[in-house]
Amino acid sequence: MNENRSTEIKRSLKAESILSQINSKTKLGDLRKIAKDIKKDHALAMELWLTEKFLPRLLAILIMDKKLLSPDVLNELDKDIQTHTFNERINLMDWLMANQLTKDKKLIGLMESWENSPSPLQRRTFWYYQARLRWTGQTPPDNTAYILSAIEANIAQEEPEVQWAMNFTAGWIGVYDVKNRARCIELGEKTGLYKDEIVAKGCTPSYLPEFITIEVKKRHSQ
Repeated sequence: MNENRSTEIKRSLKAESILSQINSKTKLGDLRKIAKDIKKDHALAMELWLTEKFLPRLLAILIMDKKLLSPDVLNELDKDIQTHTFNERINLMDWLMANQLTKDKKLIGLMESWENSPSPLQRRTFWYYQARLRWTGQTPPDNTAYILSAIEANIAQEEPEVQWAMNFTAGWIGVYDVKNRARCIELGEKTGLYKDEIVAKGCTPSYLPEFITIEVKKRHSQ
């Protein structure tokens, strides 16, 4: 997607009207309300995307037509997302996963092919989706043995955003899969990832021995 697109294309009145409702005080819930009124409008989504701004892009993701999200389109969106700050990149890609990629079998299949993608964001999405399959309480997929071996082999040298998602996946495997719990705890002890992380009160630390212990206790006390 051309860098100069936002200056080359004149926005529609509809896009201008939507953009006038978004400012620095706009919250995610506000974006969802706007999207609920719009429903699906891929052309408008692309106009909002071309602003190159974080909040309009979040809204754009909500109103995209998933049938039009081909591998090439997603690769272009990925490149665009890379221009944002670290936290914005993560938020945009997670929003895309939750609101579009998980809603379609073909897109799920695409996500599942991203384990070795050259894009760190796509690799992160592969791992985050593996975690999601487990924490949602569904029957875990039958690839746990492979997934754990891949995490053990690659987590130490991965990019930080991918590393977090791999660690998160191992955490949920450790919570729900009793026979692999000790292995996941040992992985956390070996890598030492997030051992010194300070979290807000009520939040679960990412350090695997603590994460697994706390989340297992929560479920036993319910």
